[in-house]
Amino acid sequence: MKMKKLVSLLMVAALSASMLTGCGSSNSAADTSDAAADSTAEGTENATGGTLKIGGIGPLTGSAAVYGTAVANAAQLAVDEVNAAGGVNGMQLELNFQDDECDAEKSVNAYNTLKDWGMQMLVGSVTSGCSIAVSEYTKDDNMFQLTPSGSAVECVQYDNAFRVCFSDPNQGLASAQYIGENNLATKVAVIYDSSDIYSSGIYEKFAAEAANQPFEIVSAEAFTADNKTDFSVQLQKAKDAGADLVFLPIYYTEASLILSQADKMGYAPKFFGCDGLDGILNVENFDTSLAENVMLLTPFAADATDDLTVNFVKNYKDKFNGETPNQFAADTYDAIYAIKAAAEKAGITADMSVSDICEAMKTAMTEITVNGLTGTITWSADGEPSKEPKAVKIVNGAYTAM
Repeated sequence: MKMKKLVSLLMVAALSASMLTGCGSSNSAADTSDAAADSTAEGTENATGGTLKIGGIGPLTGSAAVYGTAVANAAQLAVDEVNAAGGVNGMQLELNFQDDECDAEKSVNAYNTLKDWGMQMLVGSVTSGCSIAVSEYTKDDNMFQLTPSGSAVECVQYDNAFRVCFSDPNQGLASAQYIGENNLATKVAVIYDSSDIYSSGIYEKFAAEAANQPFEIVSAEAFTADNKTDFSVQLQKAKDAGADLVFLPIYYTEASLILSQADKMGYAPKFFGCDGLDGILNVENFDTSLAENVMLLTPFAADATDDLTVNFVKNYKDKFNGETPNQFAADTYDAIYAIKAAAEKAGITADMSVSDICEAMKTAMTEITVNGLTGTITWSADGEPSKEPKAVKIVNGAYTAM
């Protein structure tokens, strides 16, 4: 009877609402819509308590640790809030987050460790390559997977996988449109990593959309994972071409080197990036003054004054030694509350099988609306989120909404 009731849930598209209705907490930084928050009668009747085990995977060590640490922290913060407010359908949430060092093989190993632990849903992986690798296993296991930040198209190629962040093509499209619509430049250079699916995916869509915008790409120079410390050639070509803006669809470590090297050669264009630049202010031994006025496309700015953001930033800083949360933290916080909303919508209980939970969550994710830190979010059956892109600028060493 339980499965008949779950299968009978109709798929509907939802828009805008708030993620904490029914949670009993005014301090959390997200709300669920009426549709998401109203547990079905079946869900209420079937609530048996117990524990819903959520696994997480991401880099807690290595070059991308800024991302993974933010994801792990925000996930724990959200889980603690949900539990303090009564849990989900009478269940408490339990989080187990594993380090994959931004390595696909280690990410798969982490997935197997979490399966042995009894994981029933997965938040992760954090980076695209790892998320893609793990998705081959979640597909076979029919395990519900929600990546907060895996942006490659292939991260959600299977129907059990969803994401919170924008896809790479969407980031490239939105970046080109933002630069053009706001008249940020007339001549644009691009420096990208051709060996990285994230970077090349953004660049390809950016280049295609640039043809529709009032600026010209005057230089597009690539580097690879084997050659990512000296960017003098790429920068010199951008300078010689007269680029007044350099687009950097890359990660923060390489971006910090590019900014340092541009400064040494006396080249001072505008710099514009995507979510991969989030973390540049935390690069060890980097002169953060060089990042002043750098712009990046991101759905979250920690200095925003809305109640959701203010409460989240305060709670995050209080819990994690004054650390300011980045966009990866915000996406993850929204991910946990999306799981809460969908699980309540579907009437998930702790005694359901992993596959039954996944089938119910697939439908419920298309029926909820989350008004979270990164915007008002809905999901389509292909796992893609719909929300409004935003941009921030680094001003006085902090991300400021544009």
